[in-house]
Amino acid sequence: MVTKTRDKLIEVARQLFAHKGIENTTMNDIASASEKGRRTIYTYFKNKRDIYNAVIERESDHLVSRLEEVASLDLPPMELLERYLNVRFDLIINSFQRHDTVRSLFGRDIKRIARMRKMALAKEQHIFRNILAKGVAEGAFNPVQAHRLIAVEHMTFQGVDFSFIRDNFADIGLSRGDMRRDIIDFILQAVRNPEDDNERI
Repeated sequence: MVTKTRDKLIEVARQLFAHKGIENTTMNDIASASEKGRRTIYTYFKNKRDIYNAVIERESDHLVSRLEEVASLDLPPMELLERYLNVRFDLIINSFQRHDTVRSLFGRDIKRIARMRKMALAKEQHIFRNILAKGVAEGAFNPVQAHRLIAVEHMTFQGVDFSFIRDNFADIGLSRGDMRRDIIDFILQAVRNPEDDNERI
């Protein structure tokens, strides 16, 4: 019951933040929309910022859980890495294009996006390291390049996130599809162990 009530408050707050904006949403709004009294809300959250942090954490957890699903697949290393990168792109597209939740929550505020990404970063890097370690152990990935790729992947997707937030693909002379294909192909080629003749990109 406690978890359900808290989850409901987070979801109601998320919807209100998306439609009214964070600054324009009050604790009274959340209480009214959730059909809970203010006292109930304060049982779970100290203030609106506390609820806002819970919403960010929920969005972050969604990103990580999808990546964990992919990482658990029993696939050859190169195929697994390609699937992971494609899902990572899909998560961005879902967040910023198909659904307006994140865009509405954060608008074009890079700092707020950065907070959400920072919460997910440690878990995301752990998942990515495991994929690379599997590839190195099986001889599919070049060990030196795999080590370098940890930082490269992080910085690359920071740039991708930024481009989706700003929607500045035309400004940098790229289409979304071209950027996606080129980044994935580049990473796969860079990490591939040339001595492994059985892997196909």
